[in-house]
Amino acid sequence: MRVILTGGGTAGHINPALAIAETILQNAPDSEVIFVGNKKGKEVDLVPREGYQLYFTKSKGIPRKASKLSPKRLHAYWLAATSPYMPRTTNIIKRFKPDLVIGTGGYACWPIMAAATRMGIPTAVHESNSFPGLAIRRLQDEVNMIWINFPSTAERIRAHEKITKVGNPLRRGFGMISYEEAREKLGIAPDQKMILSFAGSLGAAPVSEAVLGMMRDYSSKDTRLLHVHATGKDDYEDMKKLYASYGLQHCQNCTLTDYIYDMPLRMAAADLVISRAGAMTLSELALMRKAAILIPSPNVAENHQYHNAKEFADAGAAILTEEKTLGDGALTDAARAILEDPARAADMKRAIAGFAVTDANRRIWEKICELTQK
Repeated sequence: MRVILTGGGTAGHINPALAIAETILQNAPDSEVIFVGNKKGKEVDLVPREGYQLYFTKSKGIPRKASKLSPKRLHAYWLAATSPYMPRTTNIIKRFKPDLVIGTGGYACWPIMAAATRMGIPTAVHESNSFPGLAIRRLQDEVNMIWINFPSTAERIRAHEKITKVGNPLRRGFGMISYEEAREKLGIAPDQKMILSFAGSLGAAPVSEAVLGMMRDYSSKDTRLLHVHATGKDDYEDMKKLYASYGLQHCQNCTLTDYIYDMPLRMAAADLVISRAGAMTLSELALMRKAAILIPSPNVAENHQYHNAKEFADAGAAILTEEKTLGDGALTDAARAILEDPARAADMKRAIAGFAVTDANRRIWEKICELTQK
């Protein structure tokens, strides 16, 4: 089987594609899988790290805050209209001759998916969020299959006959190591509690600033706490300066990094996770039964992270804290409410487990087989 996987910009679009690639190779080891993305996306880092060939097309996200006639927006529209026809796009397909092309969302997936549908190649898209992104909404009439995670996504897609709820595919490692094993591997003492926080693969300055304030006022003052925070690549240098200005570089129980590459291990060991509310992160938290504080990004299409987080919060599975309310110690108060109340933490873990889809990878493999056989 020869498969092109495409999607990117942020880790939220890349990780499901990597998980699908792993699923294909586990079930059909002789398969060939390549990735197509954008030169400015996080895929430039994550995909080669996993040993896959990565090719590039020209694409650009549509600036949401720019005026309709702004040069940036007009250029994005021009690329969206022309990139599926550019030789650099069509030649990837002609040379690789895929049996199947799968998109996982983001502007990076649009050119190759649009070209593949036009060329009659079997195609599928996976939407991890409750609100389908622009690329997937535009592709819904052309692709053969649409795979979703949230049931509510089906209400926002008109091509109902193509939809299958499969959940979110997760990469190897998630759910494969126990809390106790992870803590032993990381050298965490039995009486310590670990806080794991991250601001997304590209970064979110308001989140990192609030987390560093929490480190200064709370985490660093209690040696029974271990706190690891990932800023995202775009904010790391600025946050490193703020971290140093708070004197946190001298605190052995606080760690700052740009990105967490061993997330399955770190998340397994955590007692509390503070994160954005991207759908892939939520699926990981649910599978691993983690108490969580969710800070949805206000800068995404249709405010979909807020809707993701609200479904969890309404079920008692997480605390939803909006970015605009992070000041005045709100994040520290939310963390205390979980870490200092074991009964509440246990209730949250039970509630979030109800969102876990443990066989998403198997479901996706079955749909791949169905599609390629057709």
